[in-house]
Amino acid sequence: MANAEGSTDRVDARAQGPEERRMAAWVGKALLIQGKITSTENLTIDGRVEGTIELGERSLTIGAGASVEADLAAQTIVISGAVAGNVKASVKVDLQATASVDGDIVSPLIVMVDGAVVSGKMDVAGRTRTGS
Repeated sequence: MANAEGSTDRVDARAQGPEERRMAAWVGKALLIQGKITSTENLTIDGRVEGTIELGERSLTIGAGASVEADLAAQTIVISGAVAGNVKASVKVDLQATASVDGDIVSPLIVMVDGAVVSGKMDVAGRTRTGS
């Protein structure tokens, strides 16, 4: 940028603020992660994960080609791939046609498309009603 005197001013991107533009994290098909994953961003997994995944109030998506051997905890969980482990969502679990879960599922809402396979218990833990 040229100013009135003809000199060039550089704008430092870091000076514009610490806010990141990225809204989600991603584990690609070629990756294998072993251990505990925690995130303050939404997460999509298309690769392999072994361990635990805890996202708190964020969303987790397990892609169609993903293989996950982990206990999952997030606000909303969409599964299209293979999961071996327990699944716990505070809002919703969405099982797509290519999903397979070998473990228990706990969520206030479970959506299961024809073709999805679950080997375990499903507990629709509804919200507690107050009043008469």
